Amino acid sequence: MSPDSCRPLWVETSAGALRRNYARLQHASPHPVLAVVKANAYGHGAAGCAPVLAASGAGWLGVTDVCEGIQIRRSLGILPQTVQPRILVMCGVWPGDEAECLQHQLTPVVWETVHLDLLNAEAARRGMPPQSLPVHLEIDTGMARQGVAPGEPLAAFLQHLAAATHLRLEGVLTHFASAESVDDPQTLQQSASFLAAMRQVRDAGQHPTFVHAGNTSGVDAGLDPWLTSAANFVGATPITRAGLALYGHALPLTGSAQPHLRLAHLEPALTWKTRISSLRTVPAGATVGYNATFVAPHTMRLALLPVGYADGFRRSLSATNAHSGADVLIRGQRAALVGRVSMDLSVADVTHVPAASLGDEVVLLGQQGSERISPEHHAALAHTSVYEVLCGIGARVPRFMVD
Repeated sequence: MSPDSCRPLWVETSAGALRRNYARLQHASPHPVLAVVKANAYGHGAAGCAPVLAASGAGWLGVTDVCEGIQIRRSLGILPQTVQPRILVMCGVWPGDEAECLQHQLTPVVWETVHLDLLNAEAARRGMPPQSLPVHLEIDTGMARQGVAPGEPLAAFLQHLAAATHLRLEGVLTHFASAESVDDPQTLQQSASFLAAMRQVRDAGQHPTFVHAGNTSGVDAGLDPWLTSAANFVGATPITRAGLALYGHALPLTGSAQPHLRLAHLEPALTWKTRISSLRTVPAGATVGYNATFVAPHTMRLALLPVGYADGFRRSLSATNAHSGADVLIRGQRAALVGRVSMDLSVADVTHVPAASLGDEVVLLGQQGSERISPEHHAALAHTSVYEVLCGIGARVPRFMVD
């Protein structure tokens, strides 16, 4: 498939930016970095990103589920065995997934006893030796999402784990809810709760190899010394998990006078493009798009773009006469959207770009010439986060790796 197959709408992901961002992350953190490629590498195309990150030194990749893990494992087939990374299934196994999990050498996160039962039974069925199947235990330190709470729930879980004779506790992890808020009381509480859980793990006679936590904001906020202490508590190796920074973005830190000192100069890796599919001139008073939310105030030249909210180009980027929406880049100039973004189509004002022609490349996100449109800008217009903007680029938009 080429960028102009079916519809001229595609994403380009820069392999060079990925490599450089991974190097920046590894420089910013004293620990090995687990590269998170879940959710199609945050919209960037996991099948292309995973081999680049593995070849850049990532010894671990993080995925959502077993299905994603299988896809990533297959994408890594182009790499020699010496650089094949481990793959962590971050959202656990579902009944029926356990055979594929073992077959494709995926490492599951566990927190329910049913996870232990499924995996232990499958390992026994395969005749695996005792303690040969590694699992990573998630501790719920305050998000009430995944994980086992410290105290009695964790004590009961550790007993169940000890009875699952084919399993080995290789890793213990947690996740912070507010890492982008420096010195947030919730982060301090979660840190203390995790240390209490580590004490229980140690006292239960478990000796994990790895302890991991964090995200991009955790690296940026400087949580590495705490992670070192947590790992040292059980004699484990600390690992930092990070995703967003790999792709060139980081949330602004709050509560800090000097934000982003550790993750400066990240490079956005994604450019989202389309082409002008039609051009027309409309008179003053013409209405544009659904419900006539935009009325031409004068004669206007309009470019039709084959992209809409079914592709993840959000309806909240629309423009009315009273409220501006998103811009796109055409021939190095900003061109404002007019009217509502519809399911498959959008319209941009190119009155001030007289050279705009049928088939011209249009940048929806990314840089063209000296101008740039960021996912952070789309997030501000949509009242959401950069995560949702990137992950929201639709599956029907093909992804291509570029240098």
